[in-house]
Amino acid sequence: MTSEIAFVLLILILMLIGLVLEITRPDIILFFTLSIFLLSGVLTTEEALKGFSNEGMLTIAFLFVIAAAIQKSGIADRLVTKLLGNSKSIRWTFFKILTPVTAFSSVLNNTPIVVTLTPILRKWCSEHHVSPSKFLIPLSYATILGGMLTLIGTSTNLVVHGMLLESGLKGFSFFQIGFIAFPAVLFGLLYIILIGHKFLPNHKVLLEKVNEHSKEYISQMKVERDFPFLNQTVEDAGLRRLKGLYLIEIIRNDERVSPVKSTTMIRQGDKLIFTGLISTIAELQRIKGLKLETGSDFSLDSLKNGNTQLVEAVVSHHSSLLYKKIQDSYFRSKFDAGVIAVHRHRERIKSKIGDITLKPGDALLLLCGPDFDMKMRQSNDFYVTTSLSTPSILEDQKKGWFSVIALLSMIVLVTLNMITMLKAVIILVCILLILKVVKPDEAMKSLHFPVLLLIACAFGVGTALLVSGTASYLAGGLIHIAQPYGILAVIGVLYLATNILTEIITNSAAAVIMFPISIEVAQQMSVEPIPFVLAITIAASASFSTPIGYQTNLIVYGPGGYKFIDYFKIGFPLNIIVMLSTIFMIYTFWI
Repeated sequence: MTSEIAFVLLILILMLIGLVLEITRPDIILFFTLSIFLLSGVLTTEEALKGFSNEGMLTIAFLFVIAAAIQKSGIADRLVTKLLGNSKSIRWTFFKILTPVTAFSSVLNNTPIVVTLTPILRKWCSEHHVSPSKFLIPLSYATILGGMLTLIGTSTNLVVHGMLLESGLKGFSFFQIGFIAFPAVLFGLLYIILIGHKFLPNHKVLLEKVNEHSKEYISQMKVERDFPFLNQTVEDAGLRRLKGLYLIEIIRNDERVSPVKSTTMIRQGDKLIFTGLISTIAELQRIKGLKLETGSDFSLDSLKNGNTQLVEAVVSHHSSLLYKKIQDSYFRSKFDAGVIAVHRHRERIKSKIGDITLKPGDALLLLCGPDFDMKMRQSNDFYVTTSLSTPSILEDQKKGWFSVIALLSMIVLVTLNMITMLKAVIILVCILLILKVVKPDEAMKSLHFPVLLLIACAFGVGTALLVSGTASYLAGGLIHIAQPYGILAVIGVLYLATNILTEIITNSAAAVIMFPISIEVAQQMSVEPIPFVLAITIAASASFSTPIGYQTNLIVYGPGGYKFIDYFKIGFPLNIIVMLSTIFMIYTFWI
């Protein structure tokens, strides 16, 4: 092992530790890793920046815009709502929902599908007295399986496709991955519908749990006439930065003030509603003129009125709120919403609300004002997982169907090799912008720059493994272990290594790390690389056993009230099904 290989391995291990421990956002971790490789001389400037112009990465960017045009039309959610109907059989409902969801996910980004359908499924579950935890993990898994069916089904497929082209090899055809993955998708769906859902719990959702124990979350204080700060602001009264408590609402006769601003005036008779660590309420009781309302039957539902609503939301992977304290993010003014509670890994974070540092997947219970809906739609900070009382503004359905037909036409042209994937998506995005199906500001908002940065930097990290000889070194070790048992064992070890990586870090990063290794394995064994590349491509998407490996799994984590073990119970058998089916198909048709 040379010193350069040792250095690259060390940085790679540190990168993996950073991703697992969630030190900061994944795109920032990979950006720092790429920067180290560039500054240390492992990569030239041209090699480090290759990912920013890679065909796969650029294709993903344009597909974000196309997906946004279709999503805003509401076609997918209207179809699913219609299919749900009054169905009472769990298995039949699974079949009616998961089948079209899988199909949609083969050509659309699966994240907006899960975000859009989660509130719809939760509402249906509430109306039919079924726990949402029976449906949300299957929803996520169906979108992951659907993404394996086409070249554009998931960013992982396009990332590997781009790396193949960058390596001077022929990229994937549109349905090449799907040909290998189809049996895995079919058997996977059958497993979920017939058996898998039985492993899922009947958990209560966040809002229900908080409602049942509302006294642990909210407390009510009445302002008496001897309060020394009458007719002064909340800031002047010292109620803005209390130890462990957060002023969420003021009830004044028939009026409700929410969210409460620092400039809000305190009046005699006001009822102050606090959330946070209610055990610290003694601090307020020591303030003259504030009386604890112990005999009230105040509940969370009492917070709502015509202008406010209770909403559950999940912090996104690319949120600007990540790794910031709530009080430092100006949450109240930014979103016209106050945070009542934060749950992480199904457990409430028992700390002062303002002092909580947010992480991806955190479930927030919010008390939202009338401007929340508009402000939320202007950001990518979190996913709303409950139905909003304010109706969504759906665009003209004709434009939505035009987008769908245009996308299908593009797929036909690419499949017939009449045009490259990148050129096809560029033409389609230009048409959508010219016809005003999607507006320029909507197109920019849909791009998800942190995701694109992560992918672009991941390309550079993969290149570092290749040019430093690290990929060759690791490939040699892998061959030494597996080759005595035959090429099937080599494919199996590559698949397992990729699958384990994708369960603990991001899927795109797992694919990029394993791609140069799979190429080196093929070269050292003097065989065609495509079978190995297909194995790591599917393995990188097959993240079912943990909530952290795939974004959609983390989105439903909080809303479904799941525990970490719930994913393993239903997901590990699904991992085995997909792995065995994939290896069998590769061995049958490629070896």
